[in-house]
Amino acid sequence: MSGEEEENAAELKIGDDFLKAKCLMNCEVALILEHKYEQLQQMSDDPMNQVSQVFEKSLQYVKRFSRYKNPDAVRQVREILSRYQLAEFELCVLGNLCPETVEEAIAMVPSIKTKGRAHDDEAIEKMLNDLSLIKKFE
Repeated sequence: MSGEEEENAAELKIGDDFLKAKCLMNCEVALILEHKYEQLQQMSDDPMNQVSQVFEKSLQYVKRFSRYKNPDAVRQVREILSRYQLAEFELCVLGNLCPETVEEAIAMVPSIKTKGRAHDDEAIEKMLNDLSLIKKFE
């Protein structure tokens, strides 16, 4: 971003590096770290020798704050949110926080109502309903 433009997540002005970056939801990070943890356990007779305290705490954190546990549900969440042409940042915030109402979603991610591709309340409501169905049947 140029020095004159101020960052503003509500208008999706978060810098080119962040707009182009691949973001991961907590549940996706949890799956990756769990897989790595299993690999480390298989490589050593004493798995605690291979796992740092930071790794362990990171795994505990993302597992605690993951809204979805099932790998298929995680994939479905990303697919559903991707249909709405959300920026990665928006997709991850909505996937992590799982707002229940349109008002909550707009408060958490105001940019879904701004910019040229603003979603109407009905589209946001459908998106939230789709997410809640995944959670309900997980």
